[in-house]
Amino acid sequence: MRGLIRTNFAILATSLAVIGVIAIWPIAEPTHIGMLAGDAYRGAYLARSSGCIACHTNSAAAGAALAGGAPLDTPFGSFVPPNITPDLAGGIGYWTLDQFAVALRQGVRPDGKAYYPAFPYEFYADMSDQDVADLWAALQTVPPIAEPAAAHDVSFPFNMRWGLKIWRAALMTPAAISPVLGQSVAWNRGQQLVTGAAHCAACHTGRNIVGGLKASEMLAGNDKLPGGSVAPPILAVALVAKGWTVANMAYALRTGVMPDGDVLGGSMAEVVQYSTSYMDDADREAIATFLLTIDGQVPKDVARETPIADAGMTGMAHSSGMVME
Repeated sequence: MRGLIRTNFAILATSLAVIGVIAIWPIAEPTHIGMLAGDAYRGAYLARSSGCIACHTNSAAAGAALAGGAPLDTPFGSFVPPNITPDLAGGIGYWTLDQFAVALRQGVRPDGKAYYPAFPYEFYADMSDQDVADLWAALQTVPPIAEPAAAHDVSFPFNMRWGLKIWRAALMTPAAISPVLGQSVAWNRGQQLVTGAAHCAACHTGRNIVGGLKASEMLAGNDKLPGGSVAPPILAVALVAKGWTVANMAYALRTGVMPDGDVLGGSMAEVVQYSTSYMDDADREAIATFLLTIDGQVPKDVARETPIADAGMTGMAHSSGMVME
């Protein structure tokens, strides 16, 4: 009996020691871009393209811009997008640009704790220093809101943030985007948006039992979105089979109207309303070009016959501004 007690005690002590080591394990890589000047106008476009407005504004409750989003109900609990206005108490006004860069691209809070992957920081990992500085500059122009967003409501054991360090080590796959030779500027721009800032895979890819993206099902659809929504497959073959073309997809991303005359619903309606409708024509066409490419080519019957001007690889220059209703 004593032997069993000693064994159990040893297991407990070892477990606590392991948890202690994990809890103090630093996961953020130092970032030093604090002297980089940002372009708020370009940053406002980035905020739209990256989904910041849609996620961090609770439009259903007539919430203030970027003062905290609607809860995301998942199998792990309810996650509430935080207040990211420049208020010192309720928002992120006390942060530095370097801390913002680490949060955005690495998913680590200023206190060193990890963010839950409900925040799609994996997709922002490839943003340049200038992108981050521009987005930061744009956030400084938003009216500060003193009231913080509600806390997450996450059940045990998922409320133990130290466990996210294990999740990150096993499942995190930061976006790494490189231009592809032989593809058009529009295609490469579309890759940059779909794979990175617009984080299409966050919704249109299935997840495993611990919330990691299933690499084998990339963009193949997801029928278990927060709130019970469904995201259809957006693989090129499936899109072409349903009558999508570069022109009508670019139009749908601007207006929400699909080729059959129906309208996009669910979370995609919010994406159009708060994000893609504010993109310039070149970026919407770039997304369509990338998504409709099969074996390196856009089929002639779905390609736009008279393409609009290609978007620049770092472009987002034609901003509509961070205008929020």
